[in-house]
Amino acid sequence: MAEQEVLLRQAVGVSRFAYNWALAEWKRQYQAREKPSEAALRRELNSIKRQQFPWMLLVLKSVPQQAIKNCGAAFQRFFRKQGRYPKFKKKGVRDSARLDNGPGTFAFDGKRVRLPVMGWVKLREELRFSGSALSTAVRRVADRWFVSVPIEVDLPEAVRESQAAVGIDLGVSTAATLSSGEKLPGPKALHAHLERLQRLSRWHSRKQKGSNNRGKSAMRLARLHARISNVRQDWLHQTTTCLVREFPLMGIEDLNVRGMMANERLARKIVDIGFHEFRRQVEYKAMLYGAKLVTASRWFPSSKVCSECGLISEELPLSIREWSCECGAFHDRDINAARNLRRYARDRASCARINACG
Repeated sequence: MAEQEVLLRQAVGVSRFAYNWALAEWKRQYQAREKPSEAALRRELNSIKRQQFPWMLLVLKSVPQQAIKNCGAAFQRFFRKQGRYPKFKKKGVRDSARLDNGPGTFAFDGKRVRLPVMGWVKLREELRFSGSALSTAVRRVADRWFVSVPIEVDLPEAVRESQAAVGIDLGVSTAATLSSGEKLPGPKALHAHLERLQRLSRWHSRKQKGSNNRGKSAMRLARLHARISNVRQDWLHQTTTCLVREFPLMGIEDLNVRGMMANERLARKIVDIGFHEFRRQVEYKAMLYGAKLVTASRWFPSSKVCSECGLISEELPLSIREWSCECGAFHDRDINAARNLRRYARDRASCARINACG
């Protein structure tokens, strides 16, 4: 309903403002040689919002509070070197807000969810998992609204009868190459929609700022970006799920994605495949399905080592995709790298079993 969408827009706006306020206050306190904390910032906002930000009272109290908690969590990840320094949020970019105030303040009934203040909101589908719902967070992507629900479920211990191993080599021309010789081409969603994306971007830049036409153009552009992301995510989820289900042992290389992005000729293709997201999904799905993921160091010469005799070819530029070893073996560069990663994973897995037995 239109009234519910207005409330959703107010919630994400308050959440964004609270996050940016907390980030600016954190920086100010740090420069003043103080010790900022998210708990102190939440108490400070509660004490001043009635006088300075009375419009915050239109939404649930948990919305700005959770935004400040997210800011504190972002700083914790930065301190642990697990993420970059937090940045200010922009309107229309990853708009989200947590609307609940703990279990009992929301409920699900088939294809609808009851949220505080808003009441029952219709959903396109029911919850896919049965378990205890912990919280609800809404987010906007283009002109669509999504609700994210973490659910606590009891997972049975995974039993893997197969002992098959696979090496996975990620590349630009072929998204993923397996040690079995199978090559998995990515959808290349950005490349497929690049011409239309550039055309819509030009049209958008010509619209007058603040006009209705510029708002419509921005929404068309956002829908196309969302479609590109959905196509990429669909391929990543299907591919990674198939791999962890089929192979209990996987070997993959720790790629320096940030360093590779410095190459202007390859940056767009690397983003189009999603190297970091591929590895992230394989890591958490391996734990769910009882598989083991072995990550080789980025300095491991997977492409230069002959998978037959182990000889290292020092002079092997990226332009050479096929080469012959002195032992007579002929190699496809990507398949050879995947086979070396499979051997690396087997060696590390066997060492772990030996150490476990004492």
